[in-house]
Amino acid sequence: MSRIAARRRVTRIKLGEYRNSRSDSLTVEEPLEIRVQGRSLAVTMRTPGHDVELAAGFLVSEGVIASPDEMLTARYCAGAVDNVNTYNVLDVALAPGVAPPDPSVERNFLTNSSCGLCGKASIDSVRTQSRYVVADDPLVVDAGLIAGFPDTLRAGQAVFERTGGIHAAALFDGATGEMLVLREDVGRHNAVDKVIGWALQNGRLPGRGLVLQVSGRASFELTQKALMAGIPMLTAVSAPSSLAADLADEMGLTLVGFLRGPSMVIYSRPDRVIDPALEAESSTPADLAGAPREAALNEVEQP
Repeated sequence: MSRIAARRRVTRIKLGEYRNSRSDSLTVEEPLEIRVQGRSLAVTMRTPGHDVELAAGFLVSEGVIASPDEMLTARYCAGAVDNVNTYNVLDVALAPGVAPPDPSVERNFLTNSSCGLCGKASIDSVRTQSRYVVADDPLVVDAGLIAGFPDTLRAGQAVFERTGGIHAAALFDGATGEMLVLREDVGRHNAVDKVIGWALQNGRLPGRGLVLQVSGRASFELTQKALMAGIPMLTAVSAPSSLAADLADEMGLTLVGFLRGPSMVIYSRPDRVIDPALEAESSTPADLAGAPREAALNEVEQP
C-alpha cells in the first residue's frame, strides 16, 4: 500500500440513477512527530513524503533556523510502540551554536491537518519574528504570469488527481514564471512547510524574487510562513483572512487572492503586480483613443 494514497472500497450513489460498489483512492494521513535533539517539539498530521523538508520548513516557520548550515541531520527513529520504526518520528540535530527551540514553540497537543498553529502555548507565541525583510524586495510580476500559476499548480498535483483530497503549494520564479518546486499534503500548512524546507535545502532562502502559490485560502499562518522564509508575494486561489491581509500590509508582502482565470484581487502592495496591456492602453493619448473609450470610462464612473 502506498503511504501517499490508499485504496478503499466505497459505495457510490447518484439519486435516481445508480448505486454501486467500487475501489477508490484516499489521501493518506498519518502523524509525524518532529523532535529536535531528541526532545519532542510537535506532532502534526501530514501526508507521508518529503518529511525532512517538512521538518526543515517547520523549523524555519518557527524561527528556529534560517539557513541550511544550521540543520545538521534529520533521521527517522523508532516510536514508543514495540520500538518499531514506523517512519513517523523524525529527529533533527541542529548545528553547534544554534539555539534550541524556545519552549513557546512546543505544541501542547496534536496539530491536526487543518491547523498548524493549534497547540501554541500562548497568544503571543503565534506571532513569530522573521530574520528577513520583504518590504524592500524589488519583485515586480506580470499579472499574466500570476494568472497562470493555479493551472500550472493543478497540472502538477499527481496525488490530487488520484484522491481529490489534498492541498498543494509551489514556489514560482517571479521573473520567468517557472515553477521551481511543488509539494502536496493533507495539511495546507504542511505543504507550505515542505516547499520552504526545499528552499532551505537548495539555498533559496531568503526567497527574494519568489512567489508562493497555494491551492486554497490565504490564512494568517500561511502569510506568516511566507514572511519567515523571506518570500515577498503570496498568491491564493481562494480568499485571505482579514488578519492575513493586515499582516501582509504591515510587513510589505504582496497578497493576492481569488486568483481564478484572468482575474485576481490584490490586498496589499499592488505595485508589484503589473499588467502591460492596461498600461499601454492608459498611455494612449486621449485624442487617439476615440469616443468609444471615453464613453466606456464614463459608464464605469457612473454610480
